[in-house]
Amino acid sequence: MRQGLFVKINEDKWLDFEKKISNIQALTADELSGIYVHLTEDLAYANAKYPDSELVAYLNGLTLKVHNVIYRNKPEKSNRFVQYWKYELPQVLKSSKKYLWYSFLIFAVGISIGALSAANDQTFIRLILGDQYVNMTLDNIEKGDPMGVYGSSEEGIMFLGITFNNIRVSFIAFALGIFFSVGTGYVLFSNGVMVGAFHYLFFQNGLFDETILTIWVHGTLELSAIVFAGAAGLTMGHSILFPGTYPRGHSFRNGAKKGLKIVISLIPFFIVAGFIESFITRHTEWPLFIKLIIIGISAAIVIFYLYFLPNLNRYVGKELRAIQKA
Repeated sequence: MRQGLFVKINEDKWLDFEKKISNIQALTADELSGIYVHLTEDLAYANAKYPDSELVAYLNGLTLKVHNVIYRNKPEKSNRFVQYWKYELPQVLKSSKKYLWYSFLIFAVGISIGALSAANDQTFIRLILGDQYVNMTLDNIEKGDPMGVYGSSEEGIMFLGITFNNIRVSFIAFALGIFFSVGTGYVLFSNGVMVGAFHYLFFQNGLFDETILTIWVHGTLELSAIVFAGAAGLTMGHSILFPGTYPRGHSFRNGAKKGLKIVISLIPFFIVAGFIESFITRHTEWPLFIKLIIIGISAAIVIFYLYFLPNLNRYVGKELRAIQKA
């Protein structure tokens, strides 16, 4: 059965369930059980036939709300934190994987244009990074400490400032997706241009290798998280532009919820990246192998988010039915 026909046949039923679930405490045990059985059956079918669709995420969300109430006396099953990481986030990341690649492409294009523009216009770097920052960096290079900016502040204050700023930027990148994804694209592109210009500043001074090893100790997590935040914004923007078989308002709510779940999941990224940048990056004298180990672990975390986490719970409907029978 085509997805559109499946939605058309069941849409009124799901909307009725959604209305009842909004006042779930007023439902009897029999009503809850009946809704739960119907939802798990529909979820299992949708997951088998349309595994990467928004329909699966929608049905999964309804099913989990009912599941939480039915099994609220079993804390090991209804723990919200565990369910978020085990059920909800993997499904959201899986359905938003193409937006992750779109976000990466926009960011990469920004980096390329930033570097090429800096190579062809000597004033471009100052235009993008500002005279004060460029002059400070050039002074540090002359002093033999090109990465001196990372040791210019007290670690704790630097950690709080960097972490807060990165989280702020990620939420802005997500929120601007409401402007039909254009706002998110701008944030990704402009940040990419800054990264490209920043790297070229060190390249033209013969310090590119040192820059890569030092900056990417924290940048692997930090910049990857910006790309994920961009994907969250594009997910929301796409839900407005292309609602599919859903009413535009309903599609927007689903897209916004999915994007918000992605952004929230990035907070640990930014905390760890901020810690590394504030307490570790400043130690430019550390051996090469330590820097490579940190970069490698950071890259492994990103790969886990991108490839492994979306597949941790591939058959949500099957697991929920197994819980129901237990």
